[in-house]
Amino acid sequence: MNVPVVLRLEGITKRFGALTANDDITLELRQGELLALLGENGAGKTTLMNILFGHYTADAGRVIAFSRELPPGKPRAAIEAGIGMVHQHFALAANLTVLENVIAGTRPLGALGLGSAAARTRLAALSAKFGLAVHPDARVGDLSVGERQRVEILKSLYRDAKVLILDEPTAVLTHQEAEQLYRTLRGMAELGLSIIFISHKLHEVLAAADRVTVLRGGKVVAERRASETTKDELAELMVGRRVARPHRESQAPGAIALRASGIDVGTTLKAIDFEVRAGETLGIIGVSGNGQHTLVRLVSGLERPTAGQLELYGAPAPRPSPRGFVAAGIGRIPEDRHADGAVGEMAVWENAVLERVREPRFSAGGLVRRAAGRAFAREIIERFDVRGGSEDSPIRLLSGGNMQKLILGRNLAESPRILIAAQPTRGLDEGAVAAVHGEILAARRAGTAVLLISEDLDEILALADRVQAIVKGRLSPAIPVEQADPRRLGLMMAGSWEDAA
Repeated sequence: MNVPVVLRLEGITKRFGALTANDDITLELRQGELLALLGENGAGKTTLMNILFGHYTADAGRVIAFSRELPPGKPRAAIEAGIGMVHQHFALAANLTVLENVIAGTRPLGALGLGSAAARTRLAALSAKFGLAVHPDARVGDLSVGERQRVEILKSLYRDAKVLILDEPTAVLTHQEAEQLYRTLRGMAELGLSIIFISHKLHEVLAAADRVTVLRGGKVVAERRASETTKDELAELMVGRRVARPHRESQAPGAIALRASGIDVGTTLKAIDFEVRAGETLGIIGVSGNGQHTLVRLVSGLERPTAGQLELYGAPAPRPSPRGFVAAGIGRIPEDRHADGAVGEMAVWENAVLERVREPRFSAGGLVRRAAGRAFAREIIERFDVRGGSEDSPIRLLSGGNMQKLILGRNLAESPRILIAAQPTRGLDEGAVAAVHGEILAARRAGTAVLLISEDLDEILALADRVQAIVKGRLSPAIPVEQADPRRLGLMMAGSWEDAA
């Protein structure tokens, strides 16, 4: 090929104790190329990109950018070489404007206002050139998730990035925002930028990438041209076996386990009505930001209704408190596993018992029964195939998918009467999605009432028995999933409930 290589990683190896995260990895990126880095949760993708950007130091190997070897462990050297990185969890100051965030770090602290006219002009030019529209004076805290991601990309471009790394760029985006992002990335590549993006979403990889590198167990196991492979092949390469998602089977539901009647929560939820029966799954579909977060907090005991009534098993729900709702048999998979589901510095076993640590089997006389906690964690690790560490490892060392499986396991191991599953497979690879779906369906078969809140149409169609759309804090009437299809659900998500009917 006549297109020059702009980046080369040679023989990269990285170990964390006994865990080998990257094992002798070599890959190349060419100018104007979109390279997808694909692999299971814990395959070593993010570790590799952190080595490339200088956040981690490799135990062996080297990084060569534009024919020059980069000094290890120095992000400043990577930035000066023209490498920019957009992390999955954005590093933006919510109280500053777009312009202030973009120029932060490019001049001395306290001098953000100096030369702002020139910076504004340059930012406007970059926004126009790369199709990243965002108002420079907007406060970042007021922006949508998609707009914040544009700011992160503009930060890298402002620093003259010629290579852009994106870690799970669509993990928190709506379907429409994801499509727009990949159109933007394709346009950026046509202008000469070289892009590596990590993703678990196979349809996005095939639609956006020129080439795909697959990691498994810390090693490169395959490379494919995106035009010459399929979703099935990539899924099998990722996990080393054929992946098939489980199917929902029809069954008669039992008694009503959870019911909301005319519930308001401030101005966020308005006249909410729904019911979930034992042994069925109610799917709530909607674009992010329409009240899902408050709904999850309501049914987890974290929010108090300002009107209406919430019932558990035919009786008024107890006074809102997380401990009371857990004691009442409610398990929850929170939307943000890092912020609401786990404490990163605590061990896996401590996180496993986190919501039940006051139970007699896990504590006595104010002291935690560590042996019982470790045994419980080992059971979850074995049953739910949690990889990446032992029960004593800090949970922050687990990949997102393995952390999600631990959170799912600590709930399902207790056979909850009600399971609240909020975005349960966000950011998970194909194998992990199949595993999580299988566990949710198994809980439903065992009689658990499942409230599934998701932005993924395929997930709702695969798991739910009935579906309601949430729009601006209101819920549509429920329809059987057999009467649902992407077009009808799209109309419901847009608030066109009469047209959908």
